[in-house]
Amino acid sequence: MQTDRPSIAQTENPWGLNRKDLISQTPLLTQGSVEEKRAEIKRYFNLTYDSYEALFTTLKADEAYYLRPCSLRHPLIFYFGHTATFFTNKLVLAKLLPQRINPKIESMCAIGVDEMSWDDLNDAHYDWPSVQEVRDYRDQVRAAVNKLIDEVEFTLPIDWQSPLWPVMMGIEHERIHLETSSVLIRQLPIEEVQSSPLFPVCPDSGEAPTNELLTVSGGEIRIDHQDPAPYYGWDNEYGQHQAEVSEFKAAKYLISNAEYLQFVEADGYQNAEYWDDEGNRWREFTPDKHPTFWVQKTDGWYLRCMTEEIPMPWNWPVEVNFLEASAFCRWKAAQTGKPIRLPSEDEWLRLLDHSEAMQHSERANWNLQQFASSTPVDQFSSNGFYDVIGNVWQWTVTPIYPYDGFKVHPLYDDFTTPTYDNKHNLFKGGSWISTGNEINGHSRYAFRRHFFQHAGFRYIESNAEVQTEFSTYETDSLVAQYTEFHYGDEYFKVPNFAKAYAQYAIDAISADNDFAGRNDLRVLEVGCSVGRGAFEMAKHFNEVTALDFSARFIRIANQLQTTGSVRYTIPQEGEIMDFKEKTLAELGLHNTAGKCEFLQQDASNMKPIFTGYDMIVAVNLLDRLYEPKKFLLDISHRLNHGGLLLLASPYSWDTAHTQKEHWLGGYKDAQSGENVTTLETLQQLLAQEFEMLRDPEDMPFVIRETQRKFQHTLSQMTLWKKR
Repeated sequence: MQTDRPSIAQTENPWGLNRKDLISQTPLLTQGSVEEKRAEIKRYFNLTYDSYEALFTTLKADEAYYLRPCSLRHPLIFYFGHTATFFTNKLVLAKLLPQRINPKIESMCAIGVDEMSWDDLNDAHYDWPSVQEVRDYRDQVRAAVNKLIDEVEFTLPIDWQSPLWPVMMGIEHERIHLETSSVLIRQLPIEEVQSSPLFPVCPDSGEAPTNELLTVSGGEIRIDHQDPAPYYGWDNEYGQHQAEVSEFKAAKYLISNAEYLQFVEADGYQNAEYWDDEGNRWREFTPDKHPTFWVQKTDGWYLRCMTEEIPMPWNWPVEVNFLEASAFCRWKAAQTGKPIRLPSEDEWLRLLDHSEAMQHSERANWNLQQFASSTPVDQFSSNGFYDVIGNVWQWTVTPIYPYDGFKVHPLYDDFTTPTYDNKHNLFKGGSWISTGNEINGHSRYAFRRHFFQHAGFRYIESNAEVQTEFSTYETDSLVAQYTEFHYGDEYFKVPNFAKAYAQYAIDAISADNDFAGRNDLRVLEVGCSVGRGAFEMAKHFNEVTALDFSARFIRIANQLQTTGSVRYTIPQEGEIMDFKEKTLAELGLHNTAGKCEFLQQDASNMKPIFTGYDMIVAVNLLDRLYEPKKFLLDISHRLNHGGLLLLASPYSWDTAHTQKEHWLGGYKDAQSGENVTTLETLQQLLAQEFEMLRDPEDMPFVIRETQRKFQHTLSQMTLWKKR
């Protein structure tokens, strides 16, 4: 770690920002002229970029970037580089940037934001860049994005297919991290942070008002959110949903620190009766028996804000995770004898309509338009209720689920789908630092139940049953198709392809004298899809590392490894679906599945930690990479001496995946006019480091699309040995 210059926090405000600059609205994407919209999006991008960098002025010195605020999160240097890396990765993927800007930073800062099971948080794996290197990189990305906005041709409306959609995606992604990074800064030791005039704490505090329950009339919830939409949206916001909500009563105020103190002083954290199974596991794990940001000192309770510790403002909303909020509701129900609980998403949406809070959003404590902290719970009212939007996020009992018609955006297929697991609950309403898409009225954000954001809650009184489990049948058509391809039936007497290539790999290394009799073999599979090949290879290899670019595929592999089963739907004809379930046990793969590790990774820009393997397997991958040559030239140093490389591909080159100048074959040479085959290019690229062990051979596979439509393809297998 280096410190190249004093922290940016020690300089004058280099962007010339003021508080008003932090208050901005996400652009309307359906109206206006092209040039007006170009200028508006450019301004929005630069204000977002400036605001995010300004947030880091709250760190006293560069050394603070390398502290890990939470054991389940990377140090802040990762997040400082991550949002710029996101721009580069998505714009390269969209073919809007010709090449990467800094592959090292883009590899290190691309993946690992959420505490997913495949996240790698081993400090030994990371040689973090200096803060100055990341600043310089951010400057390069800023220049590239500004140039793109200035020059790209587009039309209105800006929809999912527009070249400016990935630009908006990067902007709104950075605005999400403006909020999540503020939480991480809040978790740093207080001596590592400093106050900033751009992020002032609310000076108002006092006694909390007495909460009461007010009636919310019943009504219909109807959502039909389609592309193009007026504002940028994430995939989970789109689709159709309709529900009838019965009348209920809701707390007039968010639960204040004072109201929550009653639960703490009633030994709520010591009484297992108020917690469900997951809550009790968390309660026994956490050392704190009070909200995370409460600090107990000799002279009483204090509240840790982002950069300050202040005497407890009892009339501010309490900030807790879902498990704590639910336990409070059970305690409250026991105290009152009433059916007290958290609202569902639909009930919160009904409260939003009933209160007409969105019509008075300029008064809410969000979008940084008030303070960089919570405010008293009785300041911002609408139709009798307070803080229906803003101040802190509000937990619901509803796990996030897809609306009817849900589709993933191909440039960001892992934004929501990994959270459709009944383990991530929705929270609504936004916090003081929620901006952009987070406050557009359609947003749906969900976190693991033990996670704390700037989140609190309000309770409701209702006997209505609410849905807290959603079908986990995989309905994503592409993922379901590949799940059937890997784990489903065999068609036209063609053997299961994943099982077949895995056996080919096992036979190859078993026949090699360098590896005969060894029981410590390590294999890396790149492009593992939904994981059947990796599970099959685990029957022979001691350690299987399996990578895929798609988090949607990795999620299925992880689900199978964790639960042993997967359910999915496949089309028969038209809208008629067949529901299927497969288990590792019925395939004989359950006993060795623990030897596999599934990770999301870009094959053309892999992290340096993936080395030391005895064999590397890359099947049906080459013609799906944006830079296959880079992958091949990078692979040798990841293999041990004498290691084996198994490649397989149908060589289905397509500009949708690989720009023609990066094809390895399937074209005519510009000089000679002769045909260039992929096999010839493979032999040329690999000749210096590898020798081919066998003649190429074709292996068939069949992918089912519908009951009567199939893809029947041949993949050419080549086996290589590192010299």
